Amino acid sequence: MLLQRVLRPQSSLRAASVLSRKTSTALPRFQTRGLHLVPQLTHDKFFKENGIPGLLSREGFDFAWTQYQTFIVDKLNLLTQDTVDADLKPGELLIKYSRRPEMASLFNYASMAHNNHFFFNCLAPEPTPMPKNFETEIIDTCSSIESLKMDFLATANAMFGPGFVWLAKNLEREGLIHIFCTYNAGSPYPGAYSRRQPVDMATHSPDAPLGNQYAGSMGPHAQNQKTLAPGAVDVQPILCVNTWEHVWMMDYGIGGKAEYLERWWDKIDWQVVYDNYNAVTAAKSPRTQANKHRSLGML
Repeated sequence: MLLQRVLRPQSSLRAASVLSRKTSTALPRFQTRGLHLVPQLTHDKFFKENGIPGLLSREGFDFAWTQYQTFIVDKLNLLTQDTVDADLKPGELLIKYSRRPEMASLFNYASMAHNNHFFFNCLAPEPTPMPKNFETEIIDTCSSIESLKMDFLATANAMFGPGFVWLAKNLEREGLIHIFCTYNAGSPYPGAYSRRQPVDMATHSPDAPLGNQYAGSMGPHAQNQKTLAPGAVDVQPILCVNTWEHVWMMDYGIGGKAEYLERWWDKIDWQVVYDNYNAVTAAKSPRTQANKHRSLGML
């Protein structure tokens, strides 16, 4: 029975997508009046009409962006309506509540709204050339563009479970970039280091410092973690890929993650990534974190 459900044809997933679109219009009116809205993407109109050619079908894009982001935003509005958080952006909320285990639900929806937006906003309808100055920066750090691609896709392929893989700029040493994972709704920002969720907790024994008894937002580890970011450095994300199954399974099937990642690389809008790279400079203090986020225009 379980195997039959897992191996159900993709047509069933598409049917579920159509059903979801129909039922979403029946949401109570109070769920759609919140201050949080689904943001516009860099290529919003084209994607809605055509999908992302060579990466996601129109149905796949609608499911992974329009429907999913609407669901997340509706949940965020329900959790913040009539509160002091109603007019705060997702990026501000995830920083604010990263060290509040009792606010885990609000953090999760805010962080997912931000991360999913970051992912889709860095995509283009057609392959875009990498700016020469950025290419030079990457070669200095990674030896070649191909090396960066191989390391990034290998990291994403090896990631077991849903999450995001990030490319980030080192704010302490100009020119250095990092590749790292965040699982589930974990955040890449140093300001939210308590909820970075950089590892698969299932790979740690129960008696380890990162063991299962400390896993998740409700455990003491979420409040007591001291490290700032991968490698104990201050980083600013400039690119990410979404590895949640709902993004790629409709178009690629159960075993299609590797193909999805390979095609994703060819749809990166490198100008947007370079703009993200140039939007921030060396870190000054933790209090400047929110300003650095706003400079990216992603929140």
